[in-house]
Amino acid sequence: MIDVHCHLEQREYDGIRDRIIQKAKDEGLKAVITCCAHPSDLDLTISIVKKHKNFVFATVSLHPEYVEDFSFEQVDEYFEKIRNVKDNIVGIGETGLDYFWVKEHEWREKQKQLFIKHLMLAEKLRKPIIIHSRNAFNDTIEILETYNVRRVHWHMFGAHHLWKRVVDNGWYISVNTIIYRSKKHKKVVRDVPLERIMLETDAPWLSLEKGKVNEPTSIKLVAQRVAEIKGLTFGEVWEICGRNAVKFYKLPLQL
Repeated sequence: MIDVHCHLEQREYDGIRDRIIQKAKDEGLKAVITCCAHPSDLDLTISIVKKHKNFVFATVSLHPEYVEDFSFEQVDEYFEKIRNVKDNIVGIGETGLDYFWVKEHEWREKQKQLFIKHLMLAEKLRKPIIIHSRNAFNDTIEILETYNVRRVHWHMFGAHHLWKRVVDNGWYISVNTIIYRSKKHKKVVRDVPLERIMLETDAPWLSLEKGKVNEPTSIKLVAQRVAEIKGLTFGEVWEICGRNAVKFYKLPLQL
């Protein structure tokens, strides 16, 4: 099994990061993909990848939530740093649109421009794109289709009304512990073919235990809930979702 989306660079892991990664190895995970979504976290993310080679992999981006904090000139400088570490990353993201945190029309339009810049970077580097979309599903999918983006991983996908469109485009989704409480996410898991699903934690967030820091090992809880929803065995979900991740990200692993 592979946790395809977490955030190992977050301060919640300071002082315990190596122990958390070792625990993931000890409990049978084959890989963890960590997401760097802010320029200040890039160096730490790359150092984690290098230290845990062929177990921790990374995707990188500027999260759409931060669109107001950086000029496009600063974004271009950040993207140049990303290009310089391209051999140490497996994807571009999470990127997309977030209309929950960003309300103003002007900034939403700049989010779209920032999103497109990420798509162009991913195309140039020949990397897949990882999508974050909150309250902006229709605009996100229209941009992806307009630019004919093929290798798409839609993180924490919950737009049940769009699941068939996602599948028809050949895209993949990932789900996390939110499926324990969200009816719309449960419906997504029910209807999307397992061959298009990957599993994530979004750790250190979304722990099922209030006040506890989430970690990649909770991917087992996600796999168990997916198995229950789809009427499959835990082993089937564990194997197929892991295989999906290796295939999508072209990871140098054998499962």
